[in-house]
Amino acid sequence: MYNIEMSLRTGKVRVGLVGTGYAAKSRADALLADNRTDLVAIVGHQPETTAKFAKEYQTEALSSWQNLVERQDIDLVVISTINRDHGAIARGAILQGKHVIVEYPLSVDATEAEELITLAKNQNKLLHVEHIELLGGLHQALKQNLTLVGDIFYVRYSTINPQHPAPRKWTYSHEMFGFPLIGALSRLHRLTDLFGQVFSVNCHQRYWETEQDYYQTCFCISQLCFDNGVLAQVVYGKGETLWQPERKFEIHGEKGGLIFDGDTGVLVQSGETTPIEVGTRRGLFAKDTTMVLDHIFNGTPLYVTPESSLYTLKVADAAHRAAQTGLTIFMKDFGSENL
Repeated sequence: MYNIEMSLRTGKVRVGLVGTGYAAKSRADALLADNRTDLVAIVGHQPETTAKFAKEYQTEALSSWQNLVERQDIDLVVISTINRDHGAIARGAILQGKHVIVEYPLSVDATEAEELITLAKNQNKLLHVEHIELLGGLHQALKQNLTLVGDIFYVRYSTINPQHPAPRKWTYSHEMFGFPLIGALSRLHRLTDLFGQVFSVNCHQRYWETEQDYYQTCFCISQLCFDNGVLAQVVYGKGETLWQPERKFEIHGEKGGLIFDGDTGVLVQSGETTPIEVGTRRGLFAKDTTMVLDHIFNGTPLYVTPESSLYTLKVADAAHRAAQTGLTIFMKDFGSENL
């Protein structure tokens, strides 16, 4: 059991929250709905937004994440802010004796992520990297029906989000969001969860710029060859130079195919097409939060490990390297010692 004895005796885990966006609001709602937690303080980038958030959730607004992680009345730090800052905040929190929940990615740098996992283990602190895509209806439907298509040979996963005009926000920032498949790590994590170890990675990307720090469009396409022979293509794009939205996941096997388009799914086999029920995407942050608290209080196993998130981050980093060099990256030559 992790070292939260003082809080466990009172039945409460005292939480500090970093962030004021959608994910942070979802976390705050989940924390307030669970009588095992006490939301002590919040910090965000903009003082006015932070003050408004703190008032809405009846908690204390702080001026910096450094002040938050140093608080003696906080046991658990939840990091729901820009990707660039995840690693630094997680390190600061762990060194101050806090447990950590962080939205993916753990860090935009794979070496730092590996160091943080080691640090948390050495400090006997919980480090949970959120991957709610594994809890959603699409992923559960994929896992439940995977065996029906026989030996799988090809997968295509495409998420295209046209934005007219593109917003000037952190998700369109090179520095704050990171390389597309690192910032959007869930696109690859679905695949590594389903198909295991990756043999090789290719990748191409393009940005359409509006100013130095922000882009108005990004488009990224990566090809992963898995050890088991599955070939997967991942397409990720967002912004003004894209015209048709797409959220599609296809799995092709020797006995059939699984096609998920938006929130609908079908099993396609010789001579017949069978609808597949796809569960909701709602309430996943709350589900993740509840599972972490169950783990803290009862030792219930979590649905994802930081090591599995780290492995996918290394695959994403290999994709980044492939995009930069135009080379095929072989994962056996791209181990942690090279990251």
